[in-house]
Amino acid sequence: MSRRKSLDLAQLRRYAIARSLFPPTTLRRAIARLGFLQADPMRAPARAQDLILAHRVRDYRAGELERRYPRLAVEEAVFVNYGFLPRETVAMLHARQMPDSWDAKTRARAEEVLAFARERGRIHPRDVQTRFDHGRIQRWGGALSASTQMLERLHHHGLLRVARREAGTRIYQPIEHPPRDDSPEARLERAGQLLDTVVQLYAPLPAGSLVYLGRLLRDGVPHMAAEIRQVQDQALARYAHAEVDGRVWFWPQGENPASRRYAVDDRLRFLAPFDPVVWDRRRFQLFWGWEYKFEAYVPADKRRMGHYAMPVLWGDDVPGWVNLKVVDGRLKHQLGFAGPRPKDGAFRQALDEALQKTTAFLGL
Repeated sequence: MSRRKSLDLAQLRRYAIARSLFPPTTLRRAIARLGFLQADPMRAPARAQDLILAHRVRDYRAGELERRYPRLAVEEAVFVNYGFLPRETVAMLHARQMPDSWDAKTRARAEEVLAFARERGRIHPRDVQTRFDHGRIQRWGGALSASTQMLERLHHHGLLRVARREAGTRIYQPIEHPPRDDSPEARLERAGQLLDTVVQLYAPLPAGSLVYLGRLLRDGVPHMAAEIRQVQDQALARYAHAEVDGRVWFWPQGENPASRRYAVDDRLRFLAPFDPVVWDRRRFQLFWGWEYKFEAYVPADKRRMGHYAMPVLWGDDVPGWVNLKVVDGRLKHQLGFAGPRPKDGAFRQALDEALQKTTAFLGL
């Protein structure tokens, strides 16, 4: 195990912030550097993917990813969660065939939908609903068209891709996959690259979080679960690590969390609940000493922080959270604090600047 006598939790915290909140760059480069961008359809006041990119892309505006998506070398896919990935990463994810668990009826339905997609080139879910009478299925939140679910399943298994969105609805097109090496060695290498993407995005990771993320990755890429587990079992040899306050932490080889290059600025930022800096709730509590919860699906009378509470990062501290909404074309905010509210004028000035940047980002 690495011996770093000077490494402490404060250094890990600054390292986590500085390596994730890199200097703003282009949209293409930001997605490539992140490796994965978690998506969420909720707008509060913008979608999570837009809120994440706003801190990492120069002059980014809400909705820009969706507008530019057809021209970017990125794909929508399930990884550890649903989101956006560089196209070369998505190529490693899928088995490229229908699951063995599908029965004959499901396979026949999938084949006819695929044939229809190849005939049309691009299809809207309503096109499939019009062409086929697949009925409806019960799903959390209500009934869903069985045809729409079949499109989602074909997409999940790499047989369709999202070409673009139309008013938020996915427009699909078929995929023609080139041959690839599926030898045990090649599969193990791909599994390693996928786990590396996770570590690169969320490092530094306490050991428990790496275990949890490995499980999410195996769930998202089940046909390579054995290979992913094999790579994960070799984490101590694959990744740099150290014990800090009784916990083992992991990060990519070649990086030094104690380096002065990982300096944190004094800006104030509103972070989406799925931003890489705060995504790991275990790490969040270790870094900032309080429990942050996403309460959008909690009954209103049981919420403590609010419908879409966003952590407020100020320098390397997270003193509380904010709920944002647009009312009559103006941005409104409501703050909450885990402890005493910062009293100095620097916090007020930093807050005003963050609200101004958010107003511009939303195009208000």
